[in-house]
Amino acid sequence: MIALTHEVIDYHALTESVRRPGCGAVVLFLGTVRDRTGDQLTVALDYEAYPTMAEKKLAEVEQETRARWPIGDIVLVHRLGHLQVGEVSVAVAVSCPHRAEAFEAGRYAIDRLKEIVPIWKKENDPEGAGHWVHPETAT
Repeated sequence: MIALTHEVIDYHALTESVRRPGCGAVVLFLGTVRDRTGDQLTVALDYEAYPTMAEKKLAEVEQETRARWPIGDIVLVHRLGHLQVGEVSVAVAVSCPHRAEAFEAGRYAIDRLKEIVPIWKKENDPEGAGHWVHPETAT
């Protein structure tokens, strides 16, 4: 499953949704809003996307990951809108028969998501200024 949402990501429900009887491993990755990017203080982030394009690329990441590992199930969710420090912005949950596969698949999925899914991030500083970060340069 893939999704873009403006709602809080329920990562417990996502984790439970990928559990399968034949899978002994579930890996969850959460990306959260941090208070610093390098030396720059951050108070909030704004995420924007063109949903049709972003969903197409999320589906591509899901398909690529399923083709490379024995996935029981996988969920990729990215939040859009204004997020405060500490809030979850992205979640990847994946189940596989064994832990090594689950870790590899989860890492691949989040790295690939950050690489090809067109979601733009604006970093907001305490003075009210902000700047947009190109998806390829964001970490």
